[in-house]
Amino acid sequence: MEQKPFPNAGEIEFKSKFIERYSKLTDWEEFKKYSLFFLNRSIRINTLKISIKDFKDRLEKNWTLEQIPWCKEGFWIEHGKKERRDIGNLIEHSLGYFYIQEAASMIPPLVLEPKPHDVVLDIAASPGSKTTQIAQYMQNTGILIANDYTYERMKPLCINLQRCGISNAIVTLMEGQWFKKTGIEFDRILIDAPCSGTGTIRKSLKTLRIWNPDMVRRLSITQKQLIETGFNLLKEKGTLVYSTCSLEPEENEGVVDFLINKYENSKIEEIKLNIKRSPSILEFSDIKYSDEIKKCLRIWPQDNDTEGFFVAKLRKI
Repeated sequence: MEQKPFPNAGEIEFKSKFIERYSKLTDWEEFKKYSLFFLNRSIRINTLKISIKDFKDRLEKNWTLEQIPWCKEGFWIEHGKKERRDIGNLIEHSLGYFYIQEAASMIPPLVLEPKPHDVVLDIAASPGSKTTQIAQYMQNTGILIANDYTYERMKPLCINLQRCGISNAIVTLMEGQWFKKTGIEFDRILIDAPCSGTGTIRKSLKTLRIWNPDMVRRLSITQKQLIETGFNLLKEKGTLVYSTCSLEPEENEGVVDFLINKYENSKIEEIKLNIKRSPSILEFSDIKYSDEIKKCLRIWPQDNDTEGFFVAKLRKI
């Protein structure tokens, strides 16, 4: 897919503290370059409603579909004559045949590996991209609790669950930490945590304006509460996937390191996907993390021309 820079890319300013911080974490010039390019459009075919073959037969007359290597239902999409970008206006979208989803965002449900008849919790589910993907892999069986914490976030979540034909989901409205009072145990839990979003600059330039180290520190406190809550809700041998679209070590490696140091029965598992990855951050700002953190998946925008993402897979042993 052809890369297109933002029209005003040369005028976009990065805070000096941001530049200083990210220059220590990655190749700053490469990160900056990719952060100022538009994301390639990508979709996930909803096999609850249509097969991959039938979907491609419908769209490939006018659209070019390029396979995303790590997700068989995922495709980068571009109009054959490059005339249209409004894929959300296609009738196939209204029918729930596909979900507009960033390519890296498809990774956490793949790593979670939900199975039919599982009991699964998506603790921060809105707007529903990963929730509908999980339901798809569960083949609409079992129980999927889709939770979020504000009424406004319920609206897109419920609309997308309905549009995609999800029938095994129960929608709940509460702070994720409250689940510890329910007594429910889950086979699998996804915590796609609220975060600073520094991996999403390509679709949200406001991230650059609102970023500050204090915000990162405050978010990491909430993230630690969420991952600890999630872990305590797991059945024995259950799987927890923790993910963010942040690139901050305190929100990623630091949160996972906190959990494995506190709970001896927690184990990080290797993530095996056909994707280019960067090394996990094992030391930053005079803080050292466990060598086990190497098993986590850290993706910078320049690695695969996607959003930046972090994913960790944990097992209760």
